[in-house]
Amino acid sequence: MESFLIGIIIFSAILFFLSFFLPNRTKELKDEIEQLSIKLYQENYQIKKRLSLLEEELLMANDLPKRNEKPDFHPIIVNQVRLLHKDGVPVEKIAKQAALTEDEVYGILDSTDRGV
Repeated sequence: MESFLIGIIIFSAILFFLSFFLPNRTKELKDEIEQLSIKLYQENYQIKKRLSLLEEELLMANDLPKRNEKPDFHPIIVNQVRLLHKDGVPVEKIAKQAALTEDEVYGILDSTDRGV
């Protein structure tokens, strides 16, 4: 019985020392998972960066026409709006008569006041 216990202890010692020299598969798996997660984070970052650039370009594209856009009104409408304003007609009524918005009426009045 004693020889059997000594044999088992020696066998376990041999296995213990062999475990130091065998390749560690869990370490390789951890390294692969780490590399994969780093790659995914980088791709995610690049996608978010591209998406934010596209959003900015889209917002810029939507804002540009509004800034540079000046509606051209027919000279008859401009004269009508100007004359009605000189006669003291409120802007709301001028807008209804000329089928314009109040902002457009104010825009016409501002442009005629400046001589544009």
